[in-house]
Amino acid sequence: MKCFVHPLADVSPGASLGDDSKIWQFVVILHGAEIGSDCNICAHVLIEGNVHLGDRVTVKSGSQLWDGVRVGNDVFIGPNATFTNDPFPRSRDHSKPLESTVIKDGASIGANATILPGLTIGEKAMVGAGAVVTRSVPPRAMVIGNPARIVGYVSTEKIPDFSEVQASNNQTKVMPTLVKGVSLYEMPLVHDIRGSLSVGEFERTVPFSPKRYFTVFDVPSAETRGEHAHIKCKEFLVCVKGSCAVIADDGITREEYVLARPNLGLYLPEMTWTIQYKYSPDAVLMVLASDYYEADDYIREYDEFLRKKQP
Repeated sequence: MKCFVHPLADVSPGASLGDDSKIWQFVVILHGAEIGSDCNICAHVLIEGNVHLGDRVTVKSGSQLWDGVRVGNDVFIGPNATFTNDPFPRSRDHSKPLESTVIKDGASIGANATILPGLTIGEKAMVGAGAVVTRSVPPRAMVIGNPARIVGYVSTEKIPDFSEVQASNNQTKVMPTLVKGVSLYEMPLVHDIRGSLSVGEFERTVPFSPKRYFTVFDVPSAETRGEHAHIKCKEFLVCVKGSCAVIADDGITREEYVLARPNLGLYLPEMTWTIQYKYSPDAVLMVLASDYYEADDYIREYDEFLRKKQP
């Protein structure tokens, strides 16, 4: 079936329109634009010539897609969303190359959002209504505000932060999670008049003997760290001061944990995708690692992680 073009739309003969797509009234599509199959382009949308849309894309009314925008499959673009391609625009100045913006498969852009030039919106990410996106958005991240900041991740189960659990001076409690190999550890916590003490023993409390440690602190609340997996390195995380949230993902199941007590640890085995964010202003995160630093041990792209997880 060929696409439907409303009689009041202005579509250049040089534009490419995929089968089963619908182009509604007062849409303007310029020469060279590529529209995939089964797309729905609503009224009063402008699409310039150097724009590519994948299949099953929805563009709601009032949105503008300027030269350089690349949109994947199954993307939703809300009403009045605005894309930009020149960080320092001047009237009639065409002396510098325009920047591209990439929207990956399955992403959603909320109403009235503004996307600055040269950014990538990751696969299945969600941009909230009215957000001003000034930096690239990771896959599956949810961002809101001006400037946009990460407030969560889609398809992530949240579990209690255990802040109501009474401190214990007994043996370490191990709490398995739904993410393969990941466990929460409630370690002994002893209070007396001199202060408090929490203790762990390597290869007993911590399920390996570490060769490296590092601490993360002074992280602005809008920042996100991690966003990688290790091929062979295991890690044990303790937020010794303040709090932060940690996401663990085994390629099938994804959960979010809040580390808010110095006797609560999180064990992350190898080949676990992890993200840390929502740092409190005073947060100090200590990470124990089973191996020395090796750049080649890191997997920094989620798609690559999923490929390596396949049997």
